[in-house]
Amino acid sequence: MSENENKSANAVSGSENAPVIESRVDEPRLVIETGQAARVAAIVAPVLEGLGFRLVRVKLSGREGITLQIMAERPDGSFGIDECEAASRAISPVLDVEDPISGAYALELSSPGIDRPLVRASDFERWAGHEVKVEMAVPMDGRKRFRGILTGATATEAIIRLDDVPNDMPDTYNLPIADIGEARLMLTDDLVREALRRDKALREANPDEEFDEEAAEPTDGEGDEIAVRILPPKKMPIRNPAKKPWAGKAPAKNPKSSGPKPKSNGKPNRKSPA
Repeated sequence: MSENENKSANAVSGSENAPVIESRVDEPRLVIETGQAARVAAIVAPVLEGLGFRLVRVKLSGREGITLQIMAERPDGSFGIDECEAASRAISPVLDVEDPISGAYALELSSPGIDRPLVRASDFERWAGHEVKVEMAVPMDGRKRFRGILTGATATEAIIRLDDVPNDMPDTYNLPIADIGEARLMLTDDLVREALRRDKALREANPDEEFDEEAAEPTDGEGDEIAVRILPPKKMPIRNPAKKPWAGKAPAKNPKSSGPKPKSNGKPNRKSPA
Protein backbone atom coordinates (compact mmCIF):
# COMPACT_ATOMS: atom_id res chain seq x y z
CA MET A 1 0.00 0.00 0.00
CA SER A 2 1.48 3.36 -1.03
CA GLU A 3 1.97 6.32 1.29
CA ASN A 4 -0.88 8.23 -0.38
CA GLU A 5 -3.24 5.25 -0.04
CA ASN A 6 -2.31 4.92 3.64
CA LYS A 7 -2.98 8.63 4.12
CA SER A 8 -6.40 8.32 2.48
CA ALA A 9 -7.35 5.21 4.45
CA ASN A 10 -6.37 6.84 7.73
CA ALA A 11 -8.32 9.98 6.87
CA VAL A 12 -11.43 7.95 6.09
CA SER A 13 -11.19 5.84 9.23
CA GLY A 14 -10.37 8.82 11.40
CA SER A 15 -7.48 7.13 13.12
CA GLU A 16 -3.86 6.47 12.23
CA ASN A 17 -4.12 3.04 13.87
CA ALA A 18 -7.09 1.92 11.76
CA PRO A 19 -8.09 -0.16 9.96
CA VAL A 20 -6.89 -3.39 11.55
CA ILE A 21 -7.77 -5.32 8.37
CA GLU A 22 -5.69 -3.71 5.63
CA SER A 23 -7.74 -2.41 2.74
CA ARG A 24 -5.59 -2.92 -0.35
CA VAL A 25 -6.21 -3.15 -4.06
CA ASP A 26 -5.54 -6.91 -4.20
CA GLU A 27 -7.59 -7.80 -1.12
CA PRO A 28 -9.72 -10.79 -2.18
CA ARG A 29 -13.49 -10.60 -2.27
CA LEU A 30 -15.16 -13.09 0.04
CA VAL A 31 -18.69 -12.44 -1.26
CA ILE A 32 -18.65 -13.39 -4.94
CA GLU A 33 -21.00 -13.93 -7.87
CA THR A 34 -22.13 -17.16 -9.48
CA GLY A 35 -22.89 -18.22 -13.04
CA GLN A 36 -22.43 -15.78 -15.90
CA ALA A 37 -21.70 -12.85 -13.58
CA ALA A 38 -18.82 -14.84 -12.07
CA ARG A 39 -17.31 -15.34 -15.53
CA VAL A 40 -17.46 -11.59 -16.16
CA ALA A 41 -15.93 -10.88 -12.74
CA ALA A 42 -12.99 -13.17 -13.47
CA ILE A 43 -12.31 -11.20 -16.66
CA VAL A 44 -12.68 -7.62 -15.39
CA ALA A 45 -11.14 -7.92 -11.90
CA PRO A 46 -7.50 -8.15 -13.13
CA VAL A 47 -8.09 -5.26 -15.56
CA LEU A 48 -9.41 -3.04 -12.77
CA GLU A 49 -6.56 -4.03 -10.46
CA GLY A 50 -4.05 -3.00 -13.12
CA LEU A 51 -5.59 0.50 -13.00
CA GLY A 52 -5.36 0.69 -9.21
CA PHE A 53 -9.08 -0.05 -8.74
CA ARG A 54 -10.79 -3.08 -7.31
CA LEU A 55 -13.98 -4.85 -8.30
CA VAL A 56 -16.93 -4.59 -5.92
CA ARG A 57 -19.71 -6.37 -7.77
CA VAL A 58 -20.88 -7.60 -11.16
CA LYS A 59 -24.61 -7.75 -11.79
CA LEU A 60 -26.61 -8.72 -14.86
CA SER A 61 -30.16 -7.45 -15.06
CA GLY A 62 -32.96 -7.33 -17.59
CA ARG A 63 -34.22 -9.90 -20.05
CA GLU A 64 -34.80 -8.38 -23.46
CA GLY A 65 -32.32 -5.53 -22.89
CA ILE A 66 -29.50 -6.83 -20.68
CA THR A 67 -27.51 -4.39 -18.55
CA LEU A 68 -24.09 -5.39 -17.26
CA GLN A 69 -23.40 -3.35 -14.14
CA ILE A 70 -19.86 -3.25 -12.79
CA MET A 71 -19.21 -1.57 -9.44
CA ALA A 72 -15.63 -0.60 -8.69
CA GLU A 73 -13.66 1.60 -6.29
CA ARG A 74 -10.24 2.59 -5.11
CA PRO A 75 -9.02 0.92 -1.89
CA ASP A 76 -10.04 4.07 0.01
CA GLY A 77 -13.60 3.77 -1.30
CA SER A 78 -13.52 6.65 -3.79
CA PHE A 79 -14.52 6.31 -7.45
CA GLY A 80 -15.36 9.38 -9.51
CA ILE A 81 -16.19 10.26 -13.09
CA ASP A 82 -12.62 10.02 -14.38
CA GLU A 83 -12.23 6.57 -12.83
CA CYS A 84 -15.49 5.42 -14.44
CA GLU A 85 -14.30 6.55 -17.85
CA ALA A 86 -10.84 4.99 -17.45
CA ALA A 87 -12.33 1.68 -16.29
CA SER A 88 -14.80 1.64 -19.17
CA ARG A 89 -12.09 2.27 -21.77
CA ALA A 90 -9.99 -0.58 -20.36
CA ILE A 91 -12.80 -3.10 -19.81
CA SER A 92 -14.77 -2.72 -23.06
CA PRO A 93 -12.14 -4.13 -25.48
CA VAL A 94 -11.38 -7.03 -23.13
CA LEU A 95 -15.07 -7.96 -22.97
CA ASP A 96 -15.23 -7.68 -26.77
CA VAL A 97 -12.46 -10.26 -27.10
CA GLU A 98 -13.58 -12.63 -24.34
CA ASP A 99 -17.30 -12.25 -25.18
CA PRO A 100 -18.65 -13.78 -21.93
CA ILE A 101 -22.24 -12.65 -22.59
CA SER A 102 -24.26 -13.92 -25.51
CA GLY A 103 -26.35 -11.27 -27.22
CA ALA A 104 -26.50 -7.52 -26.89
CA TYR A 105 -26.02 -5.68 -23.62
CA ALA A 106 -25.30 -2.23 -22.19
CA LEU A 107 -22.23 -1.70 -20.01
CA GLU A 108 -22.63 0.45 -16.88
CA LEU A 109 -19.80 1.50 -14.56
CA SER A 110 -20.60 2.91 -11.13
CA SER A 111 -19.31 3.55 -7.65
CA PRO A 112 -20.62 1.29 -4.86
CA GLY A 113 -22.87 4.01 -3.44
CA ILE A 114 -23.82 4.89 0.11
CA ASP A 115 -25.91 1.79 0.85
CA ARG A 116 -23.16 -0.24 -0.74
CA PRO A 117 -22.57 -3.98 -1.02
CA LEU A 118 -20.06 -5.39 1.48
CA VAL A 119 -17.81 -7.97 -0.16
CA ARG A 120 -14.45 -7.87 1.63
CA ALA A 121 -13.40 -8.28 5.24
CA SER A 122 -12.20 -4.66 5.28
CA ASP A 123 -15.69 -3.53 4.14
CA PHE A 124 -17.30 -5.15 7.18
CA GLU A 125 -14.71 -3.64 9.49
CA ARG A 126 -14.79 -0.18 7.91
CA TRP A 127 -18.58 0.15 8.23
CA ALA A 128 -18.96 -1.29 11.71
CA GLY A 129 -21.61 0.54 13.73
CA HIS A 130 -24.10 0.77 10.86
CA GLU A 131 -27.19 -1.23 10.01
CA VAL A 132 -26.76 -4.06 7.51
CA LYS A 133 -28.92 -6.58 5.73
CA VAL A 134 -27.39 -9.99 5.06
CA GLU A 135 -28.64 -12.96 3.08
CA MET A 136 -26.66 -16.13 3.61
CA ALA A 137 -25.78 -18.53 0.79
CA VAL A 138 -25.26 -21.16 3.50
CA PRO A 139 -27.85 -20.95 6.35
CA MET A 140 -26.66 -20.12 9.86
CA ASP A 141 -28.59 -21.82 12.68
CA GLY A 142 -31.37 -22.59 10.24
CA ARG A 143 -31.88 -19.03 9.00
CA LYS A 144 -30.70 -17.20 5.90
CA ARG A 145 -31.68 -13.55 6.50
CA PHE A 146 -30.18 -11.28 9.12
CA ARG A 147 -30.72 -7.58 9.70
CA GLY A 148 -29.09 -5.64 12.49
CA ILE A 149 -26.10 -3.56 13.55
CA LEU A 150 -22.71 -4.55 12.22
CA THR A 151 -20.62 -4.43 15.39
CA GLY A 152 -17.29 -5.54 13.95
CA ALA A 153 -15.43 -8.04 11.83
CA THR A 154 -12.47 -10.36 11.72
CA ALA A 155 -10.61 -11.54 8.65
CA THR A 156 -13.25 -14.24 8.13
CA GLU A 157 -16.39 -13.27 10.09
CA ALA A 158 -18.89 -10.43 10.31
CA ILE A 159 -20.38 -9.80 13.75
CA ILE A 160 -24.01 -8.68 13.70
CA ARG A 161 -26.28 -7.75 16.61
CA LEU A 162 -29.99 -8.26 15.99
CA ASP A 163 -32.78 -6.17 17.50
CA ASP A 164 -36.07 -7.40 18.92
CA VAL A 165 -35.11 -11.05 19.36
CA PRO A 166 -36.81 -13.32 21.92
CA ASN A 167 -35.09 -13.69 25.29
CA ASP A 168 -34.30 -17.34 24.63
CA MET A 169 -32.56 -16.55 21.30
CA PRO A 170 -29.04 -15.15 20.79
CA ASP A 171 -28.91 -11.52 19.67
CA THR A 172 -25.37 -11.63 18.23
CA TYR A 173 -24.12 -13.79 15.38
CA ASN A 174 -20.67 -14.33 13.94
CA LEU A 175 -21.43 -14.89 10.27
CA PRO A 176 -18.74 -16.50 8.08
CA ILE A 177 -18.18 -13.94 5.33
CA ALA A 178 -17.43 -16.63 2.74
CA ASP A 179 -20.91 -18.12 3.38
CA ILE A 180 -22.69 -14.79 2.73
CA GLY A 181 -24.63 -14.57 -0.52
CA GLU A 182 -25.28 -10.82 -0.32
CA ALA A 183 -24.65 -8.11 2.26
CA ARG A 184 -25.34 -4.41 2.03
CA LEU A 185 -25.59 -1.33 4.19
CA MET A 186 -29.06 0.01 4.94
CA LEU A 187 -29.68 3.64 4.03
CA THR A 188 -30.09 5.58 7.27
CA ASP A 189 -29.51 9.19 8.35
CA ASP A 190 -26.43 8.11 10.32
CA LEU A 191 -25.01 6.37 7.27
CA VAL A 192 -25.54 9.43 5.06
CA ARG A 193 -23.83 11.68 7.61
CA GLU A 194 -20.91 9.26 7.88
CA ALA A 195 -20.58 9.06 4.09
CA LEU A 196 -20.47 12.85 3.87
CA ARG A 197 -17.83 13.00 6.60
CA ARG A 198 -15.66 10.45 4.86
CA ASP A 199 -16.04 12.19 1.52
CA LYS A 200 -14.86 15.43 3.12
CA ALA A 201 -11.91 13.62 4.70
CA LEU A 202 -10.92 12.18 1.33
CA ARG A 203 -11.00 15.63 -0.25
CA GLU A 204 -8.83 17.08 2.48
CA ALA A 205 -6.36 14.18 2.26
CA ASN A 206 -6.15 14.48 -1.55
CA PRO A 207 -6.49 18.20 -2.38
CA ASP A 208 -5.04 17.79 -5.88
CA GLU A 209 -7.58 15.18 -6.98
CA GLU A 210 -10.96 15.94 -8.50
CA PHE A 211 -13.95 14.27 -6.91
CA ASP A 212 -17.46 13.94 -8.26
CA GLU A 213 -19.65 16.63 -6.71
CA GLU A 214 -22.57 14.19 -6.65
CA ALA A 215 -20.62 11.39 -5.01
CA ALA A 216 -22.08 11.98 -1.56
CA GLU A 217 -25.66 12.31 -2.78
CA PRO A 218 -27.89 9.23 -2.65
CA THR A 219 -29.71 8.49 -5.89
CA ASP A 220 -33.42 7.95 -6.40
CA GLY A 221 -34.92 4.54 -6.95
CA GLU A 222 -33.28 1.68 -5.11
CA GLY A 223 -30.60 4.00 -3.74
CA ASP A 224 -27.82 1.50 -4.24
CA GLU A 225 -25.44 3.68 -6.22
CA ILE A 226 -23.93 7.12 -5.87
CA ALA A 227 -23.30 9.18 -8.96
CA VAL A 228 -24.00 6.33 -11.33
CA ARG A 229 -22.38 6.93 -14.69
CA ILE A 230 -24.20 5.14 -17.48
CA LEU A 231 -21.72 4.92 -20.30
CA PRO A 232 -22.57 4.41 -23.98
CA PRO A 233 -23.78 0.85 -24.60
CA LYS A 234 -21.08 -1.55 -25.71
CA LYS A 235 -23.50 -3.19 -28.10
CA MET A 236 -26.76 -1.69 -29.21
CA PRO A 237 -29.78 -3.85 -28.36
CA ILE A 238 -31.04 -5.85 -31.32
CA ARG A 239 -34.48 -4.76 -32.46
CA ASN A 240 -37.10 -7.44 -32.70
CA PRO A 241 -38.05 -7.51 -36.40
CA ALA A 242 -41.52 -8.79 -35.51
CA LYS A 243 -42.24 -5.71 -33.41
CA LYS A 244 -44.07 -2.94 -35.20
CA PRO A 245 -42.53 0.55 -35.22
CA TRP A 246 -45.44 1.99 -33.26
CA ALA A 247 -44.46 -0.21 -30.27
CA GLY A 248 -47.78 -1.93 -29.82
CA LYS A 249 -50.04 1.08 -30.43
CA ALA A 250 -52.59 0.78 -33.21
CA PRO A 251 -51.88 3.00 -36.24
CA ALA A 252 -54.06 6.05 -36.69
CA LYS A 253 -57.09 5.48 -38.85
CA ASN A 254 -57.36 7.25 -42.18
CA PRO A 255 -60.48 9.39 -41.88
CA LYS A 256 -61.14 9.00 -45.61
CA SER A 257 -61.28 5.24 -45.34
CA SER A 258 -63.35 4.89 -42.20
CA GLY A 259 -66.17 2.38 -42.15
CA PRO A 260 -66.45 -1.02 -43.85
CA LYS A 261 -65.09 -1.35 -47.35
CA PRO A 262 -67.48 -2.47 -50.07
CA LYS A 263 -66.99 -5.95 -51.43
CA SER A 264 -65.41 -6.17 -54.84
CA ASN A 265 -66.78 -8.52 -57.48
CA GLY A 266 -64.28 -7.51 -60.13
CA LYS A 267 -66.80 -5.25 -61.92
CA PRO A 268 -66.76 -1.46 -61.86
CA ASN A 269 -68.93 0.02 -59.16
CA ARG A 270 -72.15 1.67 -60.31
CA LYS A 271 -73.97 4.22 -58.28
CA SER A 272 -77.54 3.39 -57.43
CA PRO A 273 -80.08 5.72 -58.93
CA ALA A 274 -81.13 8.48 -56.58
